[in-house]
Amino acid sequence: MKIDVHIERLVLEGLPVTSLQGPLVQQAIERELARLLGAHGLSHELRHGAALPRVRAGALRLARENPPARLGLGIARAVHEGIGSPIQGGGKR
Repeated sequence: MKIDVHIERLVLEGLPVTSLQGPLVQQAIERELARLLGAHGLSHELRHGAALPRVRAGALRLARENPPARLGLGIARAVHEGIGSPIQGGGKR
């Protein structure tokens, strides 16, 4: 199954990201979220569609160094915790 994720507008308010790094973060989020959804699917509650005013995401831990790709991976994983099926084993993704 192929899943494409497209983020139309990404607001990274309060995060240590320059305007040049924003698109790199967005690309990393799109790729990782597509990978996680392809591997683990949507949560049972969302499989048949839903319109939600907000989604509660998981925690995002920032490191001292936050390269755009790493920040994007962390954001995608936090979002996946709110919309995706639980990852079996609870290990690293």
